[in-house]
Amino acid sequence: MTEDSFRLTPLDVRTLQFRRRMRGYDPAAVEEFRGHVASEVENLLREKAVSDEQVRNFRDQLKSFREREKALSGALVVAEQLRQEAEEHANRQAEMIIREARTESASILNDARQAEQAVRRDIESARRQLASYLASFRVLLERNLAEVAAVEAGERNGGRPEEAKESQESAPRRPIRPSEGQPPAAGQVDRQVVRPGTE
Repeated sequence: MTEDSFRLTPLDVRTLQFRRRMRGYDPAAVEEFRGHVASEVENLLREKAVSDEQVRNFRDQLKSFREREKALSGALVVAEQLRQEAEEHANRQAEMIIREARTESASILNDARQAEQAVRRDIESARRQLASYLASFRVLLERNLAEVAAVEAGERNGGRPEEAKESQESAPRRPIRPSEGQPPAAGQVDRQVVRPGTE
């Protein structure tokens, strides 16, 4: 007889009838024992019911814990993917910003070099123009001084214009080199202030 086919309840213990025989067990003792057995079976059944309920509760909790664990595992996987994507995006943004900064700095440096070269060319051109102007002004000044000297010599000779002319013509003249440029206009010369040592 297997355990599944034989199920004993407290009521079975209490109502079970035994056949009487000569020299059998004491009926009172047997009844007392049956009562103890029935009570013990009742206690065991109650404990089993409590244990079964606890087992069901534990299984439900375990199932809930496993579902939470699965959800947490999925959330951790998603969080890790998001972290990696955010890190990759940040790295791409940083590289792009660095490239743009390098390109911009190179462009600024190139513009600065070109501006410097343009300023140097302007300075050199201004120096050449100033040197040409000073040379032309020097030639004009020398001519004017020669004419003044001729006039003064003529006055010292009694105001004879022939001698003044001859003295002016005989005054030495420095030839004008082509590189010195042409003398400025008269209006420009009048507006200039000749100072000693400016040559």
